[in-house]
Amino acid sequence: MNTMSHRGYTARVELDDRDSIFVGRILGIRSIISFHGKTVAGLRTEFAKAVDEYLADCKERGLAPEKPVSGKLLLRVPPEIHGKALVVAQAAGKSLNQWATEVLRRAVQAGE
Repeated sequence: MNTMSHRGYTARVELDDRDSIFVGRILGIRSIISFHGKTVAGLRTEFAKAVDEYLADCKERGLAPEKPVSGKLLLRVPPEIHGKALVVAQAAGKSLNQWATEVLRRAVQAGE
């Protein structure tokens, strides 16, 4: 996956071969914010502009902008997986939260 970042926001970038442009969409927030450019430099400029306009619009309307992530993650897993994960975490001398954070970190690094 191709991504770029600006002011704490990350966007996924793809090539629209049909229109010969790069298209981006900001990830991790409910608002749909997309942008495009004909060149990588143009795409970066449009991304920064999209983020800055979003933040300015929120400020003008008196709304708190969505943050890409809060650091809180709620997962629903089958009870047997939850139980096994808890046992593995405790056997490693860690809380389930510590253990899950390490597992997720390794998975994310492997996917980069």
